[in-house]
Amino acid sequence: MWPFNRKGPSGFSSSSTAEDVTQGVDGTGLTAIVTGASSGIGTETTRVLALRGVHVIMGVRNMVAGKDAKEAIVKEIPTAKVDAMELDLSSMASVKKFASNFNSSGLPLNILINNAGVMATPFMLSKDNIELQFATNHLGHFLLTNLLLENMKKTSRKSRKEGRIVNVSSEAHRFSYREGIRFDKLNDKSGYSSFAAYGQSKLSNVLHANELARTIKDDGVEITANSLHPGAIATNLFRQSNIMNGIVNTLGRFVLKNVQQGAATTCYVALHPQVKGVSGEYFSDSNLSKASTQGRDSELAKKLWDFSMNLIK
Repeated sequence: MWPFNRKGPSGFSSSSTAEDVTQGVDGTGLTAIVTGASSGIGTETTRVLALRGVHVIMGVRNMVAGKDAKEAIVKEIPTAKVDAMELDLSSMASVKKFASNFNSSGLPLNILINNAGVMATPFMLSKDNIELQFATNHLGHFLLTNLLLENMKKTSRKSRKEGRIVNVSSEAHRFSYREGIRFDKLNDKSGYSSFAAYGQSKLSNVLHANELARTIKDDGVEITANSLHPGAIATNLFRQSNIMNGIVNTLGRFVLKNVQQGAATTCYVALHPQVKGVSGEYFSDSNLSKASTQGRDSELAKKLWDFSMNLIK
C-alpha cells in the first residue's frame, strides 16, 4: 500500500490513479498528443485519456513499440481512438516532420502532453550536436510546442474550449547545476554530471511552461501551460543506471508509485475541470505545488526562451 496518501485540496493524493482523477470527466471531441507514449506513464496517460473519450496521437520513437501499445489499449477499450506517429525528440528534423505531418492531417489539437524523456545518460550529443538530455527533454519539446501552437490557438478559438499544454517535469528540477542552466557550458563534457544535467533539463521544462503561460496570456488566447512532478515511479527511465535499477527493483514496491499513480497528475492537469484557467503553475500528486526558486525565476525563464529560440533556428 502506498503510505503517503493524505488527500490535498483537490481531493486527490499521491496514491490516486489516473483513472481516479479523471472519474466522470468526458473528453469526447478532444484531441491530444502524448510524447513518449510507447512505455511507462506515457502509455498509461494515453490509455486513460482514450478511456475518457479523447482521440490520442502517440508520439513514439519506436514505431513497433508504439503499435504494440496502441493494440493493447484498443484491445482493452474497443472504442478507443488512438494513433501512433513517429517522433524522436532528440532530432529537430524528426520533430519538424512530426509537426508538419500532424498539422497537415487537418486534426485539431486541444491538449499537448510533453512527456517523453531520457534520464541520467552518460555524456552524449544529439544529432544536432546538443547535450542529449537537454536536447531530448527540453529542446525537442520546445520546438514541438512552437510548431503546434498555431494549431492549438485555432482549435481553441474554433471550439471555444480551453487548450492545455502539460510539461512533465520532475522534483529533480531542484537538483540542476548550481547556476540552473549552463548557457555557456551546455556541451562541456569535462564539467558534465548525468544527474545535474537531468535536473537542468527538468528545470527547463518548468521554465518553458511558465514563459509559455506568460506569452499565451499576452496573446489573449484560451490556452494554459503548466508543469508537474509525476512522482518517483518505477519505469524504464532508470535504464541508464545499474545502481538505480537495483534500488528500484529492491525497494520499488515500497517507496515508488506504480505507473497508474505515476500518470495521475498528468491526466489531472490535462483533463480535470478544477484546473480550468490555471496557468504557469507546478503540480505534484494531483495538487497545486510550488517549484524551486530557480523554477519560479521569470528572468531565467525569459533567458532560456531566447536561448532555445536561437538553438532551433
